Amino acid sequence: MLWPVETRSVCPVFVGRADELGVLHDALARAAAGEPQALLLGGEAGVGKTRLVEEFAGAARDLGAVVALGGCVEIGADGLPFAPFSTALRALRRALPDELATAAAGQEQELARLLPELGETGTGRHDEEGMARLFELTARLLERVAADRTVVIALEDLHWADASTRHLLAYLLRTLRTGRLVVLATYRADDIHRRHPLRPLLAELDRLRTVRRIELGRFNRAEVGRQIAGILAAEPEPAQVDEIFGRSDGNAFFVEELAVAAHEGCQTRLTDTLRDLLLVRVESLPESAQRVARIVAEGGSTVEYRLLAAVAGPAEDELIEALRAAVGANLLLATPAGDGYRFRHSLVREAVADDLLPGERSRLNRRYAEALEADPTLVPADESAMRLASYWYHAHDPAKALPAVLDASVTARRRYAYSEQLWLLERAMELWDAAPDEVRAALRPVDHTEVYPPCGCDPAVGALRYLDLLAEAAVAGRLCGERERALKIIKRALRLLEDDGDPLRAAWFWCQRSRLVQAQSRGDGWQELGTAQELVRGLPPSEVHAEVLANVAAWSMLRSPGPDALAAAEQAVEYARMVGAHETELHARLTHGILLVDAGATETGFAEMRAVKEQSVAEDVFFVAGRAYINLPNGLESVGRSREAVPVLEEGIAYTRKFGLLDSEAWVWGNLSESLYSLGRWDAAADAATNALRRGHSTKPQGAGAVSLARLALDRGDLPEAARQLATAQEYFGSHDPVPQHDLLLVLITLGLAAAEGRLHDARTELDHVLDTGFPPGTHRYGWPLLLAAAIAEADARALPTAGAGRPAVLERIRDTAQKLTTGAPVWLAHEQWVRAELDRAAGTADPDTWSPLVTSFEALDRPYDLARVRHRLAEALLTDGAGPDDRDRATELLRLSATVADHLGARPLADAVTLLAQRARLSLAHTPSRPTADPAQSLGLTSRERDVLRLVSAGRTNRQIAGELFISPKTASVHVSNILAKLGVSGRGEAAATAHRLGLFPPETVPAPTAG
Repeated sequence: MLWPVETRSVCPVFVGRADELGVLHDALARAAAGEPQALLLGGEAGVGKTRLVEEFAGAARDLGAVVALGGCVEIGADGLPFAPFSTALRALRRALPDELATAAAGQEQELARLLPELGETGTGRHDEEGMARLFELTARLLERVAADRTVVIALEDLHWADASTRHLLAYLLRTLRTGRLVVLATYRADDIHRRHPLRPLLAELDRLRTVRRIELGRFNRAEVGRQIAGILAAEPEPAQVDEIFGRSDGNAFFVEELAVAAHEGCQTRLTDTLRDLLLVRVESLPESAQRVARIVAEGGSTVEYRLLAAVAGPAEDELIEALRAAVGANLLLATPAGDGYRFRHSLVREAVADDLLPGERSRLNRRYAEALEADPTLVPADESAMRLASYWYHAHDPAKALPAVLDASVTARRRYAYSEQLWLLERAMELWDAAPDEVRAALRPVDHTEVYPPCGCDPAVGALRYLDLLAEAAVAGRLCGERERALKIIKRALRLLEDDGDPLRAAWFWCQRSRLVQAQSRGDGWQELGTAQELVRGLPPSEVHAEVLANVAAWSMLRSPGPDALAAAEQAVEYARMVGAHETELHARLTHGILLVDAGATETGFAEMRAVKEQSVAEDVFFVAGRAYINLPNGLESVGRSREAVPVLEEGIAYTRKFGLLDSEAWVWGNLSESLYSLGRWDAAADAATNALRRGHSTKPQGAGAVSLARLALDRGDLPEAARQLATAQEYFGSHDPVPQHDLLLVLITLGLAAAEGRLHDARTELDHVLDTGFPPGTHRYGWPLLLAAAIAEADARALPTAGAGRPAVLERIRDTAQKLTTGAPVWLAHEQWVRAELDRAAGTADPDTWSPLVTSFEALDRPYDLARVRHRLAEALLTDGAGPDDRDRATELLRLSATVADHLGARPLADAVTLLAQRARLSLAHTPSRPTADPAQSLGLTSRERDVLRLVSAGRTNRQIAGELFISPKTASVHVSNILAKLGVSGRGEAAATAHRLGLFPPETVPAPTAG
């Protein structure tokens, strides 16, 4: 039967929801002002979530916003990876083709994982940053598209969302900071049971202040009355309102069904069961329409017309008439794009699907699978593999389902949908034994897996084995964060390998286990790596052998650098090159370069690291390029070449941000903070450290940022902040996997904090723990500052009566340890002198002859804070009893220079110490004409050429003008100016000129007159 024309199934009047709509409109206004908005809309099935979204979307369009709708797609019990985002991005592309193309420029290969229309997806290594990289690029894409216009992204039916969609949504809602963007997501609240996968996400998002959650309630009686009046186009009787309100309990969808049924005289057929209420309209349709409804119900939440026609049979006219009846009854709706059909409400679809017989359901799934297998173009290309796998699986045909599920897992992997890949591979394991032998024998690893090295044979001829599935699933579990599942899979694989006699395969699994153990905070992973190394020992070169050695070298580089680590890296490079494992070779070469620098072959190591950086960037080997931008400048910093490290780090920030390498970017920011600290650019160092905390996807790079902030707070005298950041860093680094460079940095801050608070015993305890362990090779850059801090603590406490006990033994331990540390770079040679000087001060034997050479050493280095500290100590030594006028004049100038740096950096403890010393010596730090020292410029550490450059800077010359007058290049002039700023401890040319004038470096007659231009 057809419904009468005068009966409206959907109420044309928007009823109620004034408060909720007000919240949405407020969010739209905030977004239009440049503040991104995130909202979650929950409510039970049928309560009116979709209607509210449609009303809001219409109003937003009227105000000029671009609205992109996307819904989570369900096929049986399966969801499609990233389906709502793909749909929404496709809608954005239709609405703003040029703007989206511009926003995606340069990242099309990565973004094609979400929107295939952008081109071919990228290939290459799958690593822990892959999914995060895609998420970051997606967030940036949306921010760019919404930079100049308001954009609304509405994602419906999150209760059907796949894990990858949930992860991407969580990332967006946590990280969106700019753009005129509204992200609105809806979910069915009554479906979110205790173990529903959406439940943890909702709990996480509830903790974000930037996310607003709206719970849509049922209608009251008055609202139900208005809804009925809208549906029937007539005012209902009060008794009818009472009856429908009582039976529906205010659920908008049930009100609609009851109102229409009552109007058509069907109330006597209704029972109190939900299922009967939902099926009553279906049962009123002609049999052909009911049959089509059953087919659509089993096909998924949306079914394309061409696919439906292929499944329904050849009589297209009958199909169209049946569809006309179903649409006329408001049971089915055409999709917005007009290429398919869906149920008007998912509750009806679920009721129709539940009414199918088991045999009927599997038969329909088989017909869907056969139709799609015959013509994959019946559905969108990015959905074909997943839907075919689902149809064959629910058709209960293992022979067809197994290869289809494996193909779908490959598609999921290419899209970085690792959660769905893992789930599909587990389904393949379930199907493995049920599939015929000939089907399994026909499967090829080259088609169905990427993690193939464990096989140890030619993938083109070897049949896919069950262990290959376990290998792929273990990697997928690691990459999607399902580490417990991955560990269980590896345990199963190693158990199978006990009698297999395949050491390469076993070694590969032990390497994977090592990474998971570290990620799960269950250990440092060395036992597992050691097992893998033993398994491959003596075997011919192979990809697995090269990978094991590369992992051993990388592990040792951080935790136990030395000859064994260097040998492992060299062998890994050799083996990888022999077997053509190019990315493993680059990875191992980078590690080799770092270890060469640690071993003293500085220039050779840097040359290797630079070559790897350039090659990996040119070839888009993101994993290695990210490491190179971390490790090359870190190595430069380790030998005191901070100024050389900074431009590499700035280049690394641009690269890692461009490609969404979040953890790599966080490490780069942390390293930049360290180099800027060394160069005396402390405010910039604090900003860099804060960025490290914000950008990190995992905890250790964030720990590095917290350490930098703790060190800055300590040197600026903010002890509570230093303690807070120290605790943060300790939490981020954890205790399961001690890495010397992290531990030594934490001890440095802990010891310094204890000394600053007068807890000398605690400082000594921290030092004892470190000295008992010793400094591994390559950790001298952390060892020298730590020994220096301990020596300073002893020297500063020498007047305390309680500090005398035990001091000789402590000083002797520091001195003995210092003799064993590397001094291969000028900066560490200067630190060795400094430690000896502080030990002499602690023993009461330091004099100007101790400190003066040390000042000279630091004047040649880019370390303005350290230079200011040793100048203060030299001034202190000069101002002993019996100091003559020359000594006092020199001490005054040294203290002025130290005070200038301390004030500029905000180093309050140093500034206070300088002021106190000047007060005790009755010196005025205000500049007054006095007898000049032999050469004030020399005391600043300025070379003859730098003095010439400073004279021209004082005259207001530009770099180009300086270059012309001194017959040097502008670039060389720029380098000289940068060095001068660092040595003077100032941040700009104006301050440098003022300092030169205040110190009387250049008599007025020697300063050239300013020039124009």
